[in-house]
Amino acid sequence: MARSSDKNILVIQNINCEHLGTFRDFFESDGYSICIYDSNNTKKALQNIFDYAGIVILGGPMSVYDKYDYLKEEQNLIKKALALDIPTLGICLGSQLIAQALGGRVYPGRIKEIGWYEVEITDDGKKEIFHGVSSQRITIFQWHGDTFDLPINSTILAKSSDYIQAFRIKNTIGIQFHIEVDINMINNWIRQYSNELKDLKIVPSSLMPENQSQIENLFNLCKLVYMNFHDIIQKKNQEQK
Repeated sequence: MARSSDKNILVIQNINCEHLGTFRDFFESDGYSICIYDSNNTKKALQNIFDYAGIVILGGPMSVYDKYDYLKEEQNLIKKALALDIPTLGICLGSQLIAQALGGRVYPGRIKEIGWYEVEITDDGKKEIFHGVSSQRITIFQWHGDTFDLPINSTILAKSSDYIQAFRIKNTIGIQFHIEVDINMINNWIRQYSNELKDLKIVPSSLMPENQSQIENLFNLCKLVYMNFHDIIQKKNQEQK
């Protein structure tokens, strides 16, 4: 019989508009109980870390190097999860927090990536979190200005001409781009972050997918990443029995 903790997923949400998105239905369809903490309750989540089979840390407009106590607490959570070998997935800010927490360095990138970009899945990435991706070069959705130098012992899972886009240390995985978004989320971000778009002179309509297949491909990528992350959780659960 599965323990109750085998089906608990901890989610750290740094801002309301950057939520689990597509991931939520995938977790719930497999019977997971999703426990969402906002960033101000990270310390409480850390105290209860043994209750979770997996952790997801989401994005936000803040930077890792901002002087917020909760960002330090999230890094403490990441360190503890690594020490306990709890599978952890960080998206955008989440990936940057992982990089910083585990010995890397986060800093403003040369350019901001906002919109649809092409990234390359590495050979390691195709064997691991992106296992099942049919093409080595895929189009994904981005919204970030910071980048990072990787901690030692990292495995690069995806990259582009400008940045490292995904990496892994043990069962801790960081993905810089957003695979969880759908049309509604993109539209909401356009509204929420309208001042940033104005400052950068980005036309909001340019952030919409060129065609239906583009958003469908992103949905399928999210599903694939979820399935591979789910497999990591299941394997870890089996090892503990």
